[in-house]
Amino acid sequence: MQNVIWGVDSAAAATQQLYECVQNQFGQPDVWGRYLNTIPNVSEGLTREEIAFLKNHGIKILPIYNNFQEAVGAQAGSVAGQNAIFNARRLGIREGVFIFANVERFFEADADWIIAWVEKLYNSGYRPGIYHDPTEGPFNTAYCEAIVRSDLVRQQTVLWSAEPAPGVTPKGNYPRFNPLSPDCEANVWAWQYGRDAEECPIDTLLVQRRLYTELH
Repeated sequence: MQNVIWGVDSAAAATQQLYECVQNQFGQPDVWGRYLNTIPNVSEGLTREEIAFLKNHGIKILPIYNNFQEAVGAQAGSVAGQNAIFNARRLGIREGVFIFANVERFFEADADWIIAWVEKLYNSGYRPGIYHDPTEGPFNTAYCEAIVRSDLVRQQTVLWSAEPAPGVTPKGNYPRFNPLSPDCEANVWAWQYGRDAEECPIDTLLVQRRLYTELH
């Protein structure tokens, strides 16, 4: 397998029907990003049965925690981290796996939240990841402040970039791995390069091998 690995993420559960849609329209995914929680009208939460289904098809799971509406304040960051850990353990996701906080471009964000999220995940045995937009919204400034204040954030956090978004492609025709990153030192190991496919309710993504090996 090459150094860049193709996959998808979805708010919907990875059912047989959705899996077949992805396979027929885009190719066999090697990674599938899924949300840890059910949030009405936003995301269906991952289940143990879904994990078993994906693993039976040779697909690794990229866990996403999205049960928050802003990334502000140390207490909120710590609570988000604790909730993500609780849900990962509930689902049997092994320690050492990266869990990605879903920080949308329209969220408020600050360095205190990022530092607390990273510390909580790292000290639990899981590894801290953050999905983000490096160009729109406050994340760029917040993250660059966080790495100045915390070596742990700088060294241990892995970022999943939402930009640029050239568009959904099949597995055999993905772009060269070239995500945008914040204006400071950052470990950008994943890229959501295509969003809202028309054929199936998925986004397309690329992850580097060093992240792929640390997924569930």
